[in-house]
Amino acid sequence: MRHARSLPLTRRTALGLFGMGAAAALAGPATAQTAVVTDVDALKPGQYVWYPDRAPDGFVAIIVSLPDQRCYVYRNGVRIGASTCSTGKEGHETPVGVFTILQKDVDHHSSIYDDASMPFTERLTWSGVALHAGGLPGYPSSHGCVHLPLEFAKLVFGVTHYGTPVIIADSHSQPVDVLHPGLVLPADATTAIQADAPKNANGTPDTEAAPNPAQDAVSLIVSGADKQLVALKDAVEVLRAPVTLTDPQTPLGNVVYVLKQVGGEVSWTAISFEGNGAAAGKATSAINRITVAPEANQQLAKLLVPGSTLFITDLSAAPQTRSGKDFVVLSQAMS
Repeated sequence: MRHARSLPLTRRTALGLFGMGAAAALAGPATAQTAVVTDVDALKPGQYVWYPDRAPDGFVAIIVSLPDQRCYVYRNGVRIGASTCSTGKEGHETPVGVFTILQKDVDHHSSIYDDASMPFTERLTWSGVALHAGGLPGYPSSHGCVHLPLEFAKLVFGVTHYGTPVIIADSHSQPVDVLHPGLVLPADATTAIQADAPKNANGTPDTEAAPNPAQDAVSLIVSGADKQLVALKDAVEVLRAPVTLTDPQTPLGNVVYVLKQVGGEVSWTAISFEGNGAAAGKATSAINRITVAPEANQQLAKLLVPGSTLFITDLSAAPQTRSGKDFVVLSQAMS
């Protein structure tokens, strides 16, 4: 597997430095007065940054960069945290792909490795890959999981839900907003999402009655190899439809889109990434190359809620490429 260095995010930003290794994590986060200018690339093992006020509300996406051994947390496309991490060592490599959080456990213990403590576990596969607090020597050292600093794992645990997308990649792009909804989410579907959103008596959004992404969000997979769109809700396939690609000879690449709603406006946040033999796609254009039949769009308009995820890939996304309930393309070899 070729490990290309990840594309640069914000190189230097004024951040509140919270994680200073295990001792500091156990002692509690630093105060806002300790904010310093920190180069995320220069974080040492066990260090992390966390600044949730940059995007107080919205839906979260997590990126794990294997070559950089970094974990990035985005909310509504804005980075609210970054941390050092440790992924799978040789012979136990962490798989590349798109996952969703399947299970959460504050005080999990391994059923495989001598009842080892795995605080703030967020399961990504039923075969044992998860995000959790663990050892951070500065290089890949786990049995396939993604180890995080203890306090950072706790913070991440607090902003995610079942279905939150986790992208594990060889390289990736910074999230970008895609204002044009694309043919998978046409204007009438956007209008339907806005119209269906719960409202107070005065017409303002009822945030307390807003859709629960853990129960309502769907995961969409569009495979260029299969020329198919598949929608999964609560691990059950609820829609399958053929797709037509504009310029089918040009690869789509890998792109993940998360549907967000800010101030009543519905749009996608897109992240392109390299992995499993497929290159990173063009985040702003891949979605616009896909057409589905009008009847499929009508069904999508009823299914999609903010927090839903769309994964576009050149790879096959047939059921045999996914393990159990996982939303992940495992390997080209399984196509």
